[in-house]
Amino acid sequence: QVQLVESGGGLVQAGGSLRLSCAASGLAFRSYAMGWFRSAPGTEREFVAGINWSGGSTNYPNSVKGRFTISRDNAKNTVYLQMNSLKPEDTAVYYCAANRNRDGVYSRASDYSHWGQGTQVTVSS
Repeated sequence: QVQLVESGGGLVQAGGSLRLSCAASGLAFRSYAMGWFRSAPGTEREFVAGINWSGGSTNYPNSVKGRFTISRDNAKNTVYLQMNSLKPEDTAVYYCAANRNRDGVYSRASDYSHWGQGTQVTVSS
């Protein structure tokens, strides 16, 4: 059974930082590209960050580029999202996702086959 479990969400003031973790089990983690998405109430799921199987390639949308960093530790079966300089518009539920493809970095939700339950990030002004 594939399971992705996010942790590290919480409440921070604008300008603060959070580090999200996603622990994967039930899959060959090294064979999966990983990603982070977020969803605010009433909005569609938005791509936040993607990383290929090895961690050598990453991708970010302009909304978070320079502030967020995705990384992975294949020995720990864990992917991270370091979020700095947080803004109120970053408030959302953040989801970890896995795509069984070792070659690319993927930004479309439809590319991912497995999803975590999400963790709430709230940024106050």
